[in-house]
Amino acid sequence: MILTYKDVDIYQEEHLVLRKVNFCVEEGEMVYLTGPVGSGKSSLLKSIYGELPLRSGSAEVLGFNMIKFKTKHQPALRRQMGIVFQDFQLLPDRTVHRNLDFVLRSTDWRRKADREKRIDEVLEMVKLFDKKYKFIYELSGGEQQRICIARAILNNPKVILADEPTGNLDSENGELILALLDEIRRQNHTAIILSTHNMQWPEYFPGTVYRCADAELISAIDHSPPAIDH
Repeated sequence: MILTYKDVDIYQEEHLVLRKVNFCVEEGEMVYLTGPVGSGKSSLLKSIYGELPLRSGSAEVLGFNMIKFKTKHQPALRRQMGIVFQDFQLLPDRTVHRNLDFVLRSTDWRRKADREKRIDEVLEMVKLFDKKYKFIYELSGGEQQRICIARAILNNPKVILADEPTGNLDSENGELILALLDEIRRQNHTAIILSTHNMQWPEYFPGTVYRCADAELISAIDHSPPAIDH
């Protein structure tokens, strides 16, 4: 199991956002978090990557006890996960190559040859190898989000957290992003946890659907995703 929450309360400062969360994610699973703005989707994701401290219940993420989690543990946790943000959070004054190299340098890839090889691999995966030396501002929104996915998979993560990854994209580019995430899930056995307002995505790319509403996380729909070949 990648992640297990049992009776977890999630707070933003002193405000209770989600109560008694029971949530688990398996290797290679596609999980959707749905619900209106402000219902707790982003807060749940932040708690998973250690941005929001947890106070109660039982919570384990990639072997880390999140109730006892400290800021000093964040680098080790995040090396095992990829994060894709709605607003991209790329470095606009750097090229695609330098954005990706920055992440690898920050996660102890010391040999330049190894970094170059991995950058080429992930750019091939997202079909943007020809943009390697373009500046971020030269890319379209869809291309920038694909670079975000390339950044997220640099360290072969066990899970990718995607917060409204298609929110700023048109439907065609949104579908391309979901197809890419689903391909990564199937090829690498990576779990995907994705918040979205678009209820078409679970129809196109089946997974387990949860809904955040009235301060609760509710299991809404359980689709059966395609089997992963080992």
